[in-house]
Amino acid sequence: MPIPSAIAFAGTRQLAFGPLHDVAVAVQRHTASDSVDPVLVLDATTSAAIDLDLRGTAEQVAARYAPPDDEPPTAPDVAPEPRGPGRPRLGVVAREVTLLPRHWDWLAGQPGGASVTLRRLVEQARAGSVERDRARAATDATYRFLMHLAGNEIGFEEATRALFAGERERFLERIAHWPDDVRTHAERLSASAFGAAEA
Repeated sequence: MPIPSAIAFAGTRQLAFGPLHDVAVAVQRHTASDSVDPVLVLDATTSAAIDLDLRGTAEQVAARYAPPDDEPPTAPDVAPEPRGPGRPRLGVVAREVTLLPRHWDWLAGQPGGASVTLRRLVEQARAGSVERDRARAATDATYRFLMHLAGNEIGFEEATRALFAGERERFLERIAHWPDDVRTHAERLSASAFGAAEA
């Protein structure tokens, strides 16, 4: 089953939640019904707004936002591109790094040199901050969602303060009287933020 990737609201009512192509079709059908409710489509994970092109039939809209095929196209009659000398392609990207002379001196003395050492340090830092990064991303996504759909709700400012303070119970109290669909999605988005904060 595809992972839900988008959510659409008509006013404060959830209109659709699921893969983007399904959400796009639902939005197209809703807008064709002459409803006066404004429609907002968001990324279900980040709460970034999504602009949809709803022209054409439902099939055309679904095809426009359908996920890419898992299998890359194959061309058995085409010879593979010859590989030059050096390392195989690993997705390595060369960019400028600015360090003080003492940093370069230290890196030069490490086994494997500067590049290997920097990659190792980055991986160690990433491994040590996975939960913190997940909590920050969840907090940011929840805040964006609240800004989109709950800015005029009573208790909005108190709820956002509780969100950034990591106070789950106070956050849930402040949003308890909000429209059901808005409250439910806010709870869904904020779960990871408070999970890390309370750990």
